[in-house]
Amino acid sequence: MRSRRQWIKFAAAAISAVFTGVAATPAAAAEKVTVFAAASLKNALDEANAAWAKDGGKEAVASYAASSALAKQIEGGAPADIFISADLDWMDYLAKKSLIRVDGRSNLLGNRIVLVATKDHAKPVEIKKGFDLAALLGDGKLAMGEVKSVPAGKYGKAALEALGVWPSVAAKVAGAESVRAALALVSRGEAPYGIVYQTDAAADTGVAVVGTFPADSHPPIVYPIAILSESKNPDARAYLEFLKSEKAAHFFTEQGFTILK
Repeated sequence: MRSRRQWIKFAAAAISAVFTGVAATPAAAAEKVTVFAAASLKNALDEANAAWAKDGGKEAVASYAASSALAKQIEGGAPADIFISADLDWMDYLAKKSLIRVDGRSNLLGNRIVLVATKDHAKPVEIKKGFDLAALLGDGKLAMGEVKSVPAGKYGKAALEALGVWPSVAAKVAGAESVRAALALVSRGEAPYGIVYQTDAAADTGVAVVGTFPADSHPPIVYPIAILSESKNPDARAYLEFLKSEKAAHFFTEQGFTILK
């Protein structure tokens, strides 16, 4: 049994720990890895992050948005440790500004873009040179990510241009702030068709894939990952390596991503 003097010492130490910010356990002291990730990664990355926390007791917190918006936030000084973009352009944008570590960058995943429709009205569409997408849309809109900034929108526009379809549908495009926002427009019935990643289509039961764009109709879809230059988190490298590991691969492949080596 502790003496009165021992109890006083114990209480004083506990109070001191609270006011000086000393954590009670090493796990509590561990700094969370902050991840800025393309919106299309949400389902797969949420599962991967849960597995990482379960395996090692570490926590990763992800913020999801269009790659363009995230890159601009990083440029503006937003605190983050890891960036995963849905295209090479926005990662290159940060690289040119020395905002990522050269030795902490690699290509992580691949994807495809598809044409989706509201599930209740979905019919197969043969996506080929000159296919009449304008007639399919009628008076409706084509939901896409913003074609000047959102990677999915840029890939979609490139594909429609390569297929000779863009001039007939450009005025019908409803540009969204992210690919998930474009997906939601179709899922809610606000647009009859949309162009999204196949992984997004798989994540929403309200839409159905009616066609897949030929891989050669647009630049390869690559998701690069990098550690940010300003990150001081000692767990950032371990987290990046976990996402590149076989243990994490199935979280991505189950959602339809391909693993890039």
